[in-house]
Amino acid sequence: MDPIRISTISSKGQTTVPVAIRRSLDLHPGDAIAYQVEGGKVSICKAAKIDLAWAKALEQTLTEWQDEEDDDL
Repeated sequence: MDPIRISTISSKGQTTVPVAIRRSLDLHPGDAIAYQVEGGKVSICKAAKIDLAWAKALEQTLTEWQDEEDDDL
Protein backbone atom coordinates (compact mmCIF):
# COMPACT_ATOMS: atom_id res chain seq x y z
CA MET A 1 0.00 0.00 0.00
CA ASP A 2 1.33 3.44 -0.97
CA PRO A 3 1.97 5.93 1.84
CA ILE A 4 -0.61 8.66 2.41
CA ARG A 5 0.39 12.02 0.93
CA ILE A 6 -0.75 15.21 2.67
CA SER A 7 -1.00 18.78 1.42
CA THR A 8 -2.52 21.90 2.93
CA ILE A 9 -5.46 23.95 1.64
CA SER A 10 -4.69 27.67 1.23
CA SER A 11 -7.07 30.48 2.18
CA LYS A 12 -8.10 30.54 -1.50
CA GLY A 13 -8.99 26.83 -1.45
CA GLN A 14 -5.88 25.86 -3.41
CA THR A 15 -3.49 23.01 -2.74
CA THR A 16 -0.39 21.50 -4.28
CA VAL A 17 -0.61 17.99 -5.65
CA PRO A 18 2.39 16.16 -4.18
CA VAL A 19 5.10 15.27 -6.68
CA ALA A 20 4.65 11.52 -6.13
CA ILE A 21 0.97 11.84 -7.07
CA ARG A 22 1.76 14.02 -10.12
CA ARG A 23 4.25 11.45 -11.32
CA SER A 24 1.90 8.54 -10.67
CA LEU A 25 -0.93 10.21 -12.65
CA ASP A 26 1.43 11.68 -15.29
CA LEU A 27 0.19 15.19 -14.48
CA HIS A 28 1.78 18.24 -16.06
CA PRO A 29 1.11 22.00 -15.94
CA GLY A 30 -2.17 22.73 -17.68
CA ASP A 31 -3.60 19.24 -17.14
CA ALA A 32 -7.00 18.94 -15.48
CA ILE A 33 -7.88 16.64 -12.62
CA ALA A 34 -11.31 15.27 -11.74
CA TYR A 35 -12.59 14.78 -8.20
CA GLN A 36 -15.12 12.16 -7.09
CA VAL A 37 -16.59 12.09 -3.59
CA GLU A 38 -17.92 8.76 -2.37
CA GLY A 39 -18.57 7.59 1.16
CA GLY A 40 -16.72 10.50 2.75
CA LYS A 41 -13.61 9.90 0.63
CA VAL A 42 -12.32 11.81 -2.38
CA SER A 43 -10.60 10.26 -5.36
CA ILE A 44 -8.73 12.25 -7.99
CA CYS A 45 -7.73 11.22 -11.46
CA LYS A 46 -6.31 12.83 -14.55
CA ALA A 47 -9.24 14.22 -16.54
CA ALA A 48 -9.54 13.58 -20.24
CA LYS A 49 -8.72 16.57 -22.40
CA ILE A 50 -11.73 18.23 -23.99
CA ASP A 51 -11.61 19.56 -27.53
CA LEU A 52 -13.11 22.99 -26.83
CA ALA A 53 -13.78 23.75 -30.50
CA TRP A 54 -15.74 20.51 -30.83
CA ALA A 55 -17.63 21.13 -27.58
CA LYS A 56 -18.63 24.64 -28.68
CA ALA A 57 -19.78 23.34 -32.06
CA LEU A 58 -21.80 20.62 -30.35
CA GLU A 59 -23.36 23.12 -27.96
CA GLN A 60 -24.91 24.94 -30.91
CA THR A 61 -26.79 21.78 -31.92
CA LEU A 62 -28.41 21.43 -28.49
CA THR A 63 -30.37 24.69 -28.54
CA GLU A 64 -33.53 22.92 -29.70
CA TRP A 65 -33.90 21.46 -26.18
CA GLN A 66 -33.53 24.77 -24.35
CA ASP A 67 -37.16 25.82 -24.83
CA GLU A 68 -39.60 25.11 -21.96
CA GLU A 69 -42.09 23.74 -24.50
CA ASP A 70 -39.67 20.89 -25.18
CA ASP A 71 -39.65 19.77 -21.55
CA ASP A 72 -41.36 16.37 -21.46
CA LEU A 73 -41.18 16.06 -17.68
